[in-house]
Amino acid sequence: MNRNPTNLKSNHRGRRGIVLLMTLVILVVLATLGYTLTSRVAVQRHRSNYIIDYQAARYGCDSAIKYTLATLQNFNPQPVSRPNEPDFSDLFHLDEVEYEELLAEWEMEETFGANSIAAEIDDDEFFAAIESLASIGDVNGANSTDGFDFLANANFSDVNEPNQLEVRGPYGPDWPLVTKPIEIEIGTATIRIEIEDENAKYPICWAMIDEQSQRRQAEAGFETFCEWMDVSYPDIELLKEQIAEISEIKPFKIDMKPIKKRTRAAAAKRSRSRRGSRRSRRGSRYKTTVIPVSQQIADMVKLLHGSMIDAEILARPTIESETRKESALKYTGMWGSSKVNINTAPRHVLEAAFIFGGDEVKIAEEIIQRRRVKPFKDIDDLKKELYRYSDSIRDSEKYIITTSRFFTIRVTAVSGVARASTVIAIMREKDKIIPIAVVSG
Repeated sequence: MNRNPTNLKSNHRGRRGIVLLMTLVILVVLATLGYTLTSRVAVQRHRSNYIIDYQAARYGCDSAIKYTLATLQNFNPQPVSRPNEPDFSDLFHLDEVEYEELLAEWEMEETFGANSIAAEIDDDEFFAAIESLASIGDVNGANSTDGFDFLANANFSDVNEPNQLEVRGPYGPDWPLVTKPIEIEIGTATIRIEIEDENAKYPICWAMIDEQSQRRQAEAGFETFCEWMDVSYPDIELLKEQIAEISEIKPFKIDMKPIKKRTRAAAAKRSRSRRGSRRSRRGSRYKTTVIPVSQQIADMVKLLHGSMIDAEILARPTIESETRKESALKYTGMWGSSKVNINTAPRHVLEAAFIFGGDEVKIAEEIIQRRRVKPFKDIDDLKKELYRYSDSIRDSEKYIITTSRFFTIRVTAVSGVARASTVIAIMREKDKIIPIAVVSG
């Protein structure tokens, strides 16, 4: 029987197609298996590297904390004099453009003030000169005209680059830093250490004051602070409710003192006499324990950093740029501080402090203008300098200080792709540095 050649060719082609299809399927399966295996190996390697990097970062972070605490025993930061500089108080409310304009204006005032030129020309000529400078760029190489030859010798830096200047904080570095950030290397980890002045911030504990006579002022001060920081009214009300819940658990006292607590001792012991089975109980005994102030503050900090307060409300950025990020949380004291340092606090925090006595706006302005020249030595010095507001200062006296006692040490360690951070709150008690609380991340 003869087979049809056409059918034979079709069968042959069909077999070849099936073989090719199976080959492609096998290649796809092998490629998938290879990709999956490679991905798993890469993920495992990444996890192993991350664990190693994180251990190095955590070790560096812990070592830096120990190093910092060991070197802070003689820590006594002092505010610096800044008589001819803008104050840091209102920078939180300036966006990037306004901030650069402030720096440019400050640079102009410095230059013209040093050469006593501003008084010799009227406003139109002054601003015309500024526009001329901005368009020329290089003052020393410009051909001055229209009677502005003085510009060539004014010793300007480039007006178009105001970032050559920066507004110093009360201690010199940017607010609220006490010292310039320290960067060190421990093993493979790069460490950054920052120390912040907590007494320069608004103590959120004020909103939990247990004194009925001060409740109204405390509430008004909290609302004033939040409004300055652009927190919406519904969010303010929500925060007040959350703070009220915490105050029911642990009310806050401005002047904390060690608490003596008397507790009943362990169950009475029993003893048997030799003559019989008569049992006698010893009289009930009590034990007195003392809870130090640092422990009371630590308990408060645990509540403030728990889930009872929605910190995301305070952490929402009000101004965010490449160089600056502002939020209410940055200006909020969450570590148990109870007083505000008038030499280091910004305007809105000062107003919230003096709202307890009144005239808060005028007093804050007076303090800001005077402390740039010479920081206040003590509260008596403040009363002497601002004698017109002595009554208001007296009513607010227990809420203010002139030397900070509360600080936070923020340590950030980076090793490879891993990052570890620790914030430790400390309190300076005479010549001792007392750790209060630690938050690690």
